[in-house]
Amino acid sequence: MIPVLICALISLSVAANDLDTLYPELEHSRTIYVTENDPRLSVAADQSKVVSRRGGNATLPCKIQMDQSLIPSRKMRIKWTKLTSDYLKEVDVFVSMDYHKRSYGTFHGRVHLRGSSPMDASLVITDITLEDYGRYKCEVIDGLEDGTVVVSLDLEGVVFPYFPRLGRYNLNFYDAERACRDQDAIVASFDQLYNAWRGKLDWCNAGWLSDGSVQYPITTPREPCGGKNTVPGVRNYGLRDKEKNQYDVFCFTSHYKGRFYYLIHPSKLTYDEAVGACQKDGAQIAKVGQMYAAWKLLGYDRCDAGWLADGSVRYPISHPRRRCSPTEAAVRFSGFPDKKHKLYGVYCFKGHN
Repeated sequence: MIPVLICALISLSVAANDLDTLYPELEHSRTIYVTENDPRLSVAADQSKVVSRRGGNATLPCKIQMDQSLIPSRKMRIKWTKLTSDYLKEVDVFVSMDYHKRSYGTFHGRVHLRGSSPMDASLVITDITLEDYGRYKCEVIDGLEDGTVVVSLDLEGVVFPYFPRLGRYNLNFYDAERACRDQDAIVASFDQLYNAWRGKLDWCNAGWLSDGSVQYPITTPREPCGGKNTVPGVRNYGLRDKEKNQYDVFCFTSHYKGRFYYLIHPSKLTYDEAVGACQKDGAQIAKVGQMYAAWKLLGYDRCDAGWLADGSVRYPISHPRRRCSPTEAAVRFSGFPDKKHKLYGVYCFKGHN
């Protein structure tokens, strides 16, 4: 047995030597370890989220950090983009390279670099709009070196559920966008709805969100709203077909520049009379989003049902009391009555330019 093993080992050794002779170009296998140096250029933000309000200003931080051996070139490019809610696209906001600077789209004339130092790429946004809400990416490129950081712009505001005169579950996604816009609002994001749920928003009708998903917030589980034995939370139907599927919508609005008020009038009004009365007072009939902003952000309280621009009748209660939303602070909804009914007052809005 032992001689057989010895012969086998000798044969293997000879075969290996023969391979080296026949194929000298083949190298023996080896392990190579590669050490990569730290990046010579990077960017950082001292805060990941900045909070502002509609009509205000905000500075999105972005600081350039460079290796001391790297000399900044005049061709260094600073580019800011806005990420869409589904993260599938980036919208150009601002680009700077040496003396060349350019702002894009709705940001034109409203954005610039703070430039407090050569290493400061922070972006200043002025006269903030509802559509400015979201996540922004700062990208710095200098030759072969580059770095990026993402900063969120959040807005103080209020989320409210909405459906039109047609009734519930009558809006596809694009109808929902128009509906919110008509009420001085935008379609809310998931983060905005989640924060509203944490603030005790409870609504049993599913609505569109800006990412194309359909969800609804429940703080008090009950049988018609996902079941009595379920836990509180934001119920999620997932992504839906934006054209075919129909739901309600969750809208978001923020501070406004103007005055929201209940018009003192000697008599109750039809809808057309309400529109005319506000115009006669140098104002316009108020929108649903303006009522919610006045109620939530300014503590507006009035126990008088009044017409709004969409033909609905509502009234805002910040201080619950008998006969005026006794159990909770809320914007009370009286429906979409016949516009010829002479039963209500009117809420007006006078904008400040």
